[in-house]
Amino acid sequence: MKLLQQLCEIHAPSGNETGMTEFLLNYIKKEKRKWKGKPTLHYGDEFQDNIILKFGKPRTAIFAHIDSIGFTVRYYNQLLPIGSPDAEMGTKLVGEDSLGPIECELEFDKENHAFYKFGRQIDRGTELTYKVNFRESKDYIESAYLDNRLGVYNALKVAETLKDGVIVFSTWEEHGGGSVPYLAKFIYEQWNVKQALVSDITWVSDGVDHGKGVAISMRDRNIPRRSYVNRIIDIAKKRKVEYQLEVEGMGSSDGRELQVSPYPFDWCFVGAPQHNPHTPDEKVHKRDIKSMIDLYTWLMKDL
Repeated sequence: MKLLQQLCEIHAPSGNETGMTEFLLNYIKKEKRKWKGKPTLHYGDEFQDNIILKFGKPRTAIFAHIDSIGFTVRYYNQLLPIGSPDAEMGTKLVGEDSLGPIECELEFDKENHAFYKFGRQIDRGTELTYKVNFRESKDYIESAYLDNRLGVYNALKVAETLKDGVIVFSTWEEHGGGSVPYLAKFIYEQWNVKQALVSDITWVSDGVDHGKGVAISMRDRNIPRRSYVNRIIDIAKKRKVEYQLEVEGMGSSDGRELQVSPYPFDWCFVGAPQHNPHTPDEKVHKRDIKSMIDLYTWLMKDL
């Protein structure tokens, strides 16, 4: 799990994903010589901080967002949320401004407005993220930012054996999205790819639990095409991969942007469930991580 820990520790809140982009490019360029398929990389100014890997003759794309939630320093000691962080008073936040590294504490007033507690004023516009405390036990991984560094980790593990497919590392997902429409346009117009899997992390709920397999989401706030979801379920059954079916009425992902795009994408959210979402202590069962990687590996072959 060393790679997963490295990913979790990278500072990359929505809008400032450059650190994650650079890490991924260095990792991919170093490791791809060991992979079964040899991808072509698409990145640079026209892709902003996003990365696309194309393997062989692709039919299906994996979308994994590389950004995280956090806070932006406003004026004085005020903080604005990036996405929807859910942290308690006293949570350690880290970042860096023109005067150097920062480790401060999160505070709230009576109206639940967020502030930082630090020995000096922090430059306005500075992003602060949770201080990562990565813990591994026999059955669980606990850390800030398993959403969505685990989705990125899954994509990188699938890449090791992938022969035909596309992997898209997207940005801004936690704070409204915006990159997926032009990324979808590119992969559809270049390779006619119109099937997608959303490699992201979902919630433990009253119907989805730890240790019972990866969750295949039949719907959240958005509803994917049932015939496509059924194909994914059938492959999970055929390949004997442990899975759970998720049915929710809230929450969203990169799948929403695919659905509202002008391109005929089928999509499905497939991800391990976690406890304590958007907190510094997100928790995922190792068994669910394994089944997520296993199912994605089969789906990229069989879809």
